Amino acid sequence: MAEEIKTNTEAPAAPAPAATTSAPTTERHGKPPFGKKRFESRRKVCKFCADHIDHVDFKNIQFLKTFTMESGKILSGRITGACAKHQRQIAKAIKRNRNLAILPYSLPKK
Repeated sequence: MAEEIKTNTEAPAAPAPAATTSAPTTERHGKPPFGKKRFESRRKVCKFCADHIDHVDFKNIQFLKTFTMESGKILSGRITGACAKHQRQIAKAIKRNRNLAILPYSLPKK
């Protein structure tokens, strides 16, 4: 078998001009270059702690509906921004309302 030798018929490319910035342009192990920042979301603040509410009232139906999905699921603390203490109180109040038939367990299937 004869090996084919490829020759480069194009003229060599001109070298790129030197970078004028002092920051290196290479990535550092998957992180962006030094000058660029990633989008950082702000940490959610617990509504109850901010308003100094000690106890979640199960009788406040409109307020508790904001912590449930349309399907009836309870939203997680990561989404609601509530601290662990108040998230437990929210879950307990929603479950109490469901038991009293104030809030539905889920929507009826179509």
